[in-house]
Amino acid sequence: MIKRKTGLSQGAAIGPEEFQAFRDAGIDCLEISPSEKQYDSIDIGRLKALSDAYGVELRSFHLRFCDFARYDISGKDEDARRFAVAYHKKFISDCAAAGIKIFVVHASGEPIENADRAARIDRAKASLCELAEYADRFGAVVAVENLPRTCLGNTGKELMDLISCDDRLRIYFDTNHLLSEDHETFLRAVAPKLITTHFSDYDFINERHWLPGEGDIDWKALMDLLDETGYAGAVVYEVPLAAAMNTLARHRDLTPADIKRNHIELESRASLTVIGRRYDNLGF
Repeated sequence: MIKRKTGLSQGAAIGPEEFQAFRDAGIDCLEISPSEKQYDSIDIGRLKALSDAYGVELRSFHLRFCDFARYDISGKDEDARRFAVAYHKKFISDCAAAGIKIFVVHASGEPIENADRAARIDRAKASLCELAEYADRFGAVVAVENLPRTCLGNTGKELMDLISCDDRLRIYFDTNHLLSEDHETFLRAVAPKLITTHFSDYDFINERHWLPGEGDIDWKALMDLLDETGYAGAVVYEVPLAAAMNTLARHRDLTPADIKRNHIELESRASLTVIGRRYDNLGF
């Protein structure tokens, strides 16, 4: 069995209480994924100090993916594209100084019309090449995330095309973003470039970010496939701990201990503890 770290995606406002809870539950590493309002006020030095104090690694950082009117690296306006790239570079340099080595990026916003897709891919490639070269200066890598619906990178083939512009680029696999192909087809296409993951469950209708076991993914098959393709990176949960969701009901919030238990169950192919109940007839 491949031993993988347990990771959790969190915003930038976490403090000592949260870090202690992560450590006590056995969470090995974090991805810092700020909310829209947190990006321009993040104190990465504070998070680094907490990481060191509690022994919970800062493994990855999610570059800004909200407000794509201003931050789309595939955008039509060249000045806006360059602005987005420069904005991302600031976080790469600041966070790499705190020891973070993986930077997650979305290749586009949406919607994207078919007639515009090829041009948007070309612009995204230009941006990704620049970001890959910049991250390499700090011993870091840029990982492009698979995305749903009409976003760029919504299939394994397209994602591999996007990163073909620079051999230093890698892939970030989000388990609940695939809407147009199955997990096996995707993973077999991208496995050589896969560096990290977002784990959550869904209903194959839309992204849901449910705890594994609350949706329809065949997790035994997926974990077997990750083993077969040799993935040894972290299992990073991108699952909101808060119970208030418009697609799912839980009788309580999730805890870091729930995340750790779920990962242990996944790796051992045990029955998954189901905490949430999804609402019926979700059509969105």
